[in-house]
Amino acid sequence: MPSKLKDNLNSRYFEAANGLTSKSARRRIVAYVESYDDIYFWRTVLSRFENEQRYFEVMLPSHKKLERGKKSVLMNFVGERIGPDMIACVDADYDYLLQGATLQSQKVLDSPYVFHTYAYAIENLQCYAPTLHDVCVAVTLNDHRIFDFTDYLRQFSEAIFPLFVWSVWAYRTGNHNRFSLQDFNRVADPGGFNVLEPQQSIDHLRRKVGTKVHQLQVEFPENKEDYLKTKESIKALGVTPQTTYLYIQGHHLFDNVIVPILNKVCNRLRQERQDEIYRTARHHTQRLNEMSCYEHSIQDIPQTLKKNAGYFQAPQFLQIQQDVERYLTKARKSPETS
Repeated sequence: MPSKLKDNLNSRYFEAANGLTSKSARRRIVAYVESYDDIYFWRTVLSRFENEQRYFEVMLPSHKKLERGKKSVLMNFVGERIGPDMIACVDADYDYLLQGATLQSQKVLDSPYVFHTYAYAIENLQCYAPTLHDVCVAVTLNDHRIFDFTDYLRQFSEAIFPLFVWSVWAYRTGNHNRFSLQDFNRVADPGGFNVLEPQQSIDHLRRKVGTKVHQLQVEFPENKEDYLKTKESIKALGVTPQTTYLYIQGHHLFDNVIVPILNKVCNRLRQERQDEIYRTARHHTQRLNEMSCYEHSIQDIPQTLKKNAGYFQAPQFLQIQQDVERYLTKARKSPETS
């Protein structure tokens, strides 16, 4: 395909292409995403909507340059280019919570052909608390529940929620230069974590958050009413003190919170399994063979977490699918696509 044609693809192009196929052929809907890592996630979103009449093809935008990321998708495909046969699928980031306070937030929220994750990013859903024990089992082949991920992330969320409200307020009001996402992340780091005494990291986190919140209250003494309004506003959008972890920066949650915890939990589970092998092996050769078999069977933690698709029952995932359902229902009723 000539490069100029590639650079000017839009929904009408795919509508016309669909129109040239036989009446029995399935309608092709192109879904553009931000990066390679997003392709599998959006495939899990869209698969259930495929049938004899339509199918989705999830891909990266085609350009002369290897442009990636949300801005590339929104700048190049939002507007006249997207439509019933070409959609954009992006991370929500803070754009969902900003509720149109910025131009990018408006683009994400206003178009019926832009779909977002509701949670900050796909990494947040990969770290969905009820699924993390399953990740441990996949990594270690040990189903012993030695840590309550759901309870820990509930406490983690409750600890950071007061500061999270300040963060959303800062970005809604243009004060992010005085309290940036990086500033928030530095505080919202549990630091040293002990599997046997996780409460220590939560208590440490609460103290850090309290100190920073007090600092912001001193810096913005007239902000109490706006703070309370922001708090109620984000609660109305589905954020609760118990689920804040789903709305903080995804890479920070993945790399600095969840993976370090999984490392320590999985290390203990591996040791349990290795101790069992040493204890039950009848002789040295069997012990070596069993240990070798086990070591070759265990998985890498970050890669296993990236492939974690246990988020199907997460409310945010269900919201995305509801949006897709509405879009398809509207497309069926539209005379342009009939």
